Amino acid sequence: MPRFLFALLLVFAAPAFAQDLTPAETARIDALVNEALTSTGVPSASIAVVRGGRIVLARAYGRQSPAIATATPDALYPIASISKQFTAAAILILRDQGRLSLDDHVSRYVPGITGGDRITIRQLLSHTAGLQDYWPQDYSFAAMEHPVTPQQIVDRWAHKPLDFEPGTQWQYSNTGYVVAGMIVERVSGQPLLAFLQSHVFGPLGMHPIDQDLAVGPGFPIPYRRNALGPVRPETPAGRGWLYAAGELAMTASDLARWDIARMNRSLLPARDWAEQETPVILTNGTSSNYGLGVFLRDANGRHSVYHGGEAVGFLSTNIVYPYDHEAIVVLVNAWFANAHDQIARGIADVLHPPEARADESSVASARTIYEALRAGRIDRSRFTEDANYYFTDEVLRDYRDSLSPLGDPQSFTAAGPARLRGGFVNRNYRLTFPGRELMIVTYAEPGEHGRIEQYLVMPGG
Repeated sequence: MPRFLFALLLVFAAPAFAQDLTPAETARIDALVNEALTSTGVPSASIAVVRGGRIVLARAYGRQSPAIATATPDALYPIASISKQFTAAAILILRDQGRLSLDDHVSRYVPGITGGDRITIRQLLSHTAGLQDYWPQDYSFAAMEHPVTPQQIVDRWAHKPLDFEPGTQWQYSNTGYVVAGMIVERVSGQPLLAFLQSHVFGPLGMHPIDQDLAVGPGFPIPYRRNALGPVRPETPAGRGWLYAAGELAMTASDLARWDIARMNRSLLPARDWAEQETPVILTNGTSSNYGLGVFLRDANGRHSVYHGGEAVGFLSTNIVYPYDHEAIVVLVNAWFANAHDQIARGIADVLHPPEARADESSVASARTIYEALRAGRIDRSRFTEDANYYFTDEVLRDYRDSLSPLGDPQSFTAAGPARLRGGFVNRNYRLTFPGRELMIVTYAEPGEHGRIEQYLVMPGG
C-alpha cells in the first residue's frame, strides 16, 4: 500500500464504537480465557479491555494462589518489561523539565560504561546502544538467587566490550534500561518509583508497587513447568534484578489507565507520546520497529503499540490500538506456554471479528468487478449514485486501456480488515502482476447487499 494512503487510512479511519461489550462478546472472552488456561496449564489470568477509550472489562480467572479463594482483578501481577515504557516516560519528563537531553552521552551521568562517551540516552531507550543484555535467558541463572544493585549489574555487564557500535544495530538489552534508571535517579534526586509515583502513577490513579514486594499472601504465586511436567510454584529471584528494566507490579486495570492516557495524549505532552512511538532508525537507514520503550507494528491494517513482559514466574502482554481507542492487557502467573498471547489474540478477534477482515465472498465480489472494469464496463445497479457519477465513459475507457494489457493478476487478496468510515465499510485489496502491484480501495454500504460507493484502482507499492 502506498505510504501516504496507508497513513490516511490510519488517521481518518473511524474508531470502534464507544460501547460496552455485548453479553455475547463477554461470554466469548470468558470462554477463550478459560480454554487458554485449561489447555496450557497456566493457573490464572487477569485481563483488562479498553474500547472507545474506556475500560469495558476487567476480570480475573483461575487460581492466583491458595490464599486467594476467588481470583480478583485487584491482584497485582509483575508486568516485567512492559515497565520499560514507564522508565522511558521518566526520561522524557526530565527532558521536558530541561534537566537532560535524549542526545546526551551516558558518561555524563554514569561513568565507567564501555562506550559511554558515544552512547546516547536515546540509544539506551531504543536498544541500539550495543550494551550486552544481562538477562537473555528464559530461566533464572545462579546469580539471580541473590539480591543485586543496579551498580552491580552495570559493573558486571556494562563494562564488557560493546556488542556493536552504538546506533548500528538493534538488540534487546535490559542492561541499557538499568543505566537509564540510574540516570533518572541521579538527575531527579529521587528513587525511580518515587519519581514515577509523583509524575505518572498518582495523576492517573494507578497504584503499582515494586514487584520484589508483590510476594506472599494476597499476591498471585509464580509458577513454572518443566517441559510437560507438573505445574510447580516458582522461586522468585533475589531483589533488585528487574529494576528499571521491569520492576513494576500492578493490576491489569492500572496498566489500562496508562494505555488510555496514551490514546488520549493526556498526562504527558503529545510530543512525548509521539516520540516514544516513533521507530528509531539505524545508521544504515533501516527501521528498528522500536521506539522508546515500545514496539510498533502495522498488521491487518491496524496500527499497534505493544510490549510483552517476562518476570520470574509471570508473563504479560499489553497491546494498544491508538487509532481505534482500544487496548488489551493480559497478565498471567506462569512463565511457560503462550496463554497470555493466546488470550490477547482471542480478545482482538472479539473486538474485530476475523470474518470482517477478508471474507472470501468480498474478495470474489471485488475480483468480479475488477474483471468487468478491465473490459471497460460495470453493472451500474451495484453502484451508488455517486459511484455511477464517477464512472464516466472516459473513466471506463481509461480503466479498460490501462488494465487489460496487464492480463490476469497473479494474486488478488484482501489488504487488511474491513473498517467503518463515513457510514460506509472500507475494504482494500492487493493485486500482484509480474514486476508490479496494484491496490484497490473500496467503500460500500453496510450489509450483504450494500451498494458500492467507491472502487478505485491505483498503483501499489
